[in-house]
Amino acid sequence: MVKSMTGYGKAECILSDNSKVTVEIRTLNGKSADINFKSNFTPKDKELEIRQYLTQQLHRGTIDFFINQTAGDSGAQKTINKEVFEQYYDQLRHLQDFHKSAGFIGDGEEPVDEAVSGRTPDGSRGARGNSFCCGDQVYPSHTSDSILMSAVLKLPDVLQTKEQVISDADWQQITETISIATGKLNNYRDTEGKALYADVTKRVGNIEVLLEEVKKQDVTRVPAIKERLKAKIAEAAIPSDPNRLEQEIVFYLEKLDINEEKVRLAQHCKYFMQTINGEADTVTAATGVSGTAATGAEEYPGKKLGFIIQEMGREINTIGSKANDAEIQKFVVRMKDELEKIREQSMNML
Repeated sequence: MVKSMTGYGKAECILSDNSKVTVEIRTLNGKSADINFKSNFTPKDKELEIRQYLTQQLHRGTIDFFINQTAGDSGAQKTINKEVFEQYYDQLRHLQDFHKSAGFIGDGEEPVDEAVSGRTPDGSRGARGNSFCCGDQVYPSHTSDSILMSAVLKLPDVLQTKEQVISDADWQQITETISIATGKLNNYRDTEGKALYADVTKRVGNIEVLLEEVKKQDVTRVPAIKERLKAKIAEAAIPSDPNRLEQEIVFYLEKLDINEEKVRLAQHCKYFMQTINGEADTVTAATGVSGTAATGAEEYPGKKLGFIIQEMGREINTIGSKANDAEIQKFVVRMKDELEKIREQSMNML
């Protein structure tokens, strides 16, 4: 059965330290397995193992893999780097003392430098009088320890994450969760694949119906062209040898013959259905030479169907260029429309 390359799967588990691991996998169509791996805790040596598993299970497509860990109640995942904290704190205190000594800020007094004080022309206090800045945050000159400590905690590298050590038991649980998410994604692909199968097989059937209409029209096409040529020659009153004229008309009509294209297109449609149904097929060339292709069932026929569609398009185009008939051209346009929709859908088949 055909599978879609579009899918989504999600699973969760709780580890021994009460932290929650969430696995999400999303796939889109692609020519090969292109894996985008995003994780906030997975060790590098485990990443390769996961990539190999995803390639084995999902085969093809653009694969977005997300695995994240959320801290549980057993303990904080982050700690304060005391050395960095003290360095930031001392520098901010030194900066505050420097501004006091320079007269920019004081212990409740007016700033010495009115330009820095933020005093407005009417003598009122500006928004930044008796204040100093830490990044984008403005603090009053009498900054308390609690406010200053709060500012320091927001600075880079003050909070550090504990190195996560994953036990064998936890890793076994994580791999099972990945397997569950992958299974859900494959179920999604199966459901989408059924819809794809129903659509493309219906459209191949439509092409076969239109091909039968072409065959019916082709029966009257050749005699009509022949009579039209004779009428044009007679109208021009050109003297000619009847035998030579008949010979030239036959040569001309051979160039317009579409019997081979009709046979090949019918064979391609049949081969398409055999491939998508996973049947072992007997391939018969358009030249009449027969041979058995012991290919067996195709589990993932998407790429092969793409090649068959190319051949179908080639035969339809040739019929259109050689037909020289308005009614057949109408059927050719409709066949091209159906084939283009099949091609669009086949790009999402695994």
